[in-house]
Amino acid sequence: MIGDLLIPSDRKIIMLIMDGLGGLRNDAFPQTALEAASTPNLDRLAANGACGRSLPIAPGITPGSGPAHFALFGYDPLAPENDAGRGATEVTGVGFELKKEDVAIRGNFATINSEGVLTDRRAGRIPHQEGVRICEKLSDNIREIDGIEIIIMPVREYRFGLVLRGDNLNPAVEETDPQVVDMKPLPPRAMNKDAEFTAGIISKFIQRCNEVLSDEEKANTVLMRGISSKPDIQPFKDKFNLDAAAVAFYPLYRGVAGFCGMKLIDTGGYSPGEAFETVRSGYREGFNFFFIHIKKTDSHGEDGNLEKKKEVIEDVDSNLPAILDLKPDVIMVTGDHSTPCALKSHSWHPVPFLIHSDRCGRDRSRAFSEIECDRGSLGVFPAMTIMPRALANAGMLKKFGA
Repeated sequence: MIGDLLIPSDRKIIMLIMDGLGGLRNDAFPQTALEAASTPNLDRLAANGACGRSLPIAPGITPGSGPAHFALFGYDPLAPENDAGRGATEVTGVGFELKKEDVAIRGNFATINSEGVLTDRRAGRIPHQEGVRICEKLSDNIREIDGIEIIIMPVREYRFGLVLRGDNLNPAVEETDPQVVDMKPLPPRAMNKDAEFTAGIISKFIQRCNEVLSDEEKANTVLMRGISSKPDIQPFKDKFNLDAAAVAFYPLYRGVAGFCGMKLIDTGGYSPGEAFETVRSGYREGFNFFFIHIKKTDSHGEDGNLEKKKEVIEDVDSNLPAILDLKPDVIMVTGDHSTPCALKSHSWHPVPFLIHSDRCGRDRSRAFSEIECDRGSLGVFPAMTIMPRALANAGMLKKFGA
């Protein structure tokens, strides 16, 4: 229905995503990072806009970053045609040209002890250059398995991408990451008969990796996640008539934006200041939608480090005038999901959201936090409805019906 209501316009929309923004309070964490942070610029936006909380998927469902971002971009994350696995997304995000018949996997370098039990699922968060070195080491030693080409590439820090290229491949294989330590990695089990060959290739790849990495102190094994193939996503331009630019540093988010047909713009770094300066430099280049992604709020949430998460939020706020000075017609600030420091993981809790425009009105929110967003006029709503709200606030939707 939205497509029939679209009105061409040169008005500009900015969507600023602080990954894993939401938190929760308990005895150990009496404040969330957002509540503890000093955010005068975000508070001013909230006080002069409308606030609420979004649900990425559905009540009680904890989202991955990929489906959560699809929801933010107005795509149904539960629809089969929008099912972009993390492997396909991440290798696309580093610029790899994935073929339809390829199988792509997002890998974690990890640490096991002498009994093969996981002691660290992220290999101590090794630096990015260490990840690059180890990828080169694996690439030099593993090029082919049973007629299937093996392509290994660094993604970021402890993450790497693996592409299997050849005949008779099928991505219906279970992940090997048990999601907890003190367990052995899971075997790559085929979900159907057609995927048994692929499961065998993955199993042999893991065995080869363990041999090659046996002399590594931290990254001495690999975990296979997001086993997937290239999806067929409706372009963002066709869906919303918007020329979109994605300012994101991490490959997963670049991959999701790339699948949607957004123009990927290099930031040169992952700090908020660098991201905002990138938007400023490209603001007059014909784009009318900018997706800006900030990662470290999520990373510090997963580490349970409230002080560091708070510092990232404050860094965003202190640099925000660089964006506000552009006077965008609509600016939205939210997260893709909650990553409470209290849980050290993604969670199902609703995500703080604010929208500011000359059409959104003002509600009872006086600051940007979980507590104040709960006072807002938008209530708790599906993240998929964010894009129609943005278009309406930009004056890009005509009236429905007579």
